[in-house]
Amino acid sequence: MKKFMEEFKAFISRGNVMDMAVGIIIGGAFTSIVSSLVEDIINPVLGLFGGMNLDKISVKLFGEVTLNYGKFIASIINFLLMSFVLFLIIRTVNKAASRMAVKQEEEEKITTKTCPFCKTEIAVDASRCPHCTSMLVE
Repeated sequence: MKKFMEEFKAFISRGNVMDMAVGIIIGGAFTSIVSSLVEDIINPVLGLFGGMNLDKISVKLFGEVTLNYGKFIASIINFLLMSFVLFLIIRTVNKAASRMAVKQEEEEKITTKTCPFCKTEIAVDASRCPHCTSMLVE
């Protein structure tokens, strides 16, 4: 049981779990912002064109049973807006990560060269290969 608890502690303290927890908390806060945007701004504006707030659109089925399809449409709009914003965020992060990768590759190309004798990577300013000890001609 002690080993299990140590493994669990190591799992929880890893960076990925903490990043995921922060992402879930921020996602929850972001959900409320997008929901408010849809319910308080977009639905009333769409209501100007339709004559009523989108949340209020419904159909009576039997007696007091109603089908609130306006709320469903608002939920779809909410989902699409949230997906679009997340797409933009992920796209921006991916672009930044790819730029960083290109810069790292450029730096690596500048700082290393290949030994003509043993074909291992060595520092650009090396005068002798540390692996095969061959003298390098500049």
